Amino acid sequence: MNILAIDTSAAPVSAALLRDGFLAGEFFLNIKTTHSQTLMPMLESLLSMTDCRLQDVDVFAVNVGPGSFTGIRIGVASVKGMTLPEGKPCAAVSTLAAMAYGLPYEHGVICAVMDARRSQVYNALFDVQDGKVKRLTEDRALSVEELGEELRNRKETPVYLVGDGADLCYRAFGEQLPNVVLTPANLRYQHAYGTAKAAEQLIADNGLCSSDELMPVYLRLPQAERELNARRQQEQTLSDTHQN
Repeated sequence: MNILAIDTSAAPVSAALLRDGFLAGEFFLNIKTTHSQTLMPMLESLLSMTDCRLQDVDVFAVNVGPGSFTGIRIGVASVKGMTLPEGKPCAAVSTLAAMAYGLPYEHGVICAVMDARRSQVYNALFDVQDGKVKRLTEDRALSVEELGEELRNRKETPVYLVGDGADLCYRAFGEQLPNVVLTPANLRYQHAYGTAKAAEQLIADNGLCSSDELMPVYLRLPQAERELNARRQQEQTLSDTHQN
């Protein structure tokens, strides 16, 4: 089985081809270029170098969120475009789950964190035993302080911080908790390999979807919408005050 996986959920962009569980090839860039410029050339090179045609791909996997609103839309739209003509199945992968499945650790808790700004992170916790990943929490948005308090209750096992929010969290509470480990820089960011491995589990769980069903998953409204709602609420409050 050929699984073509892509990740455009944050500043890095990556693509991977998993062939019967074996990583045939992977491209990864973290140079802060526009994903719309780099993704398609990356996919073309990956398929060419692994001697795989687009029609040979059995499942198309993509991280659908949380993450960059623009990046997620680019990834989802790209997979929709590739799968629609032949109706190939899609794997809608949580960005946080992709981080957990992409790590080599055999025992401990994976704490996947993405910087959501304003002292908040997108987070999920995963238990790993003998290399098998089990989700402990749903994907969520919470404050760095709240996450630190939660991890204080997990002193009995190693906790591995991964994601672009890992540094932020380690500075906030990691040095106070001896069991918290900041993953090395080469493992810290999500890779499409993790997306492909998470897709394998979705395949086993009959969790694939069609291109029509493939949609971004946002844990918060885009910043522009949040600011607009805040202004409307402020205007409504002023209006109510004047009327009273």
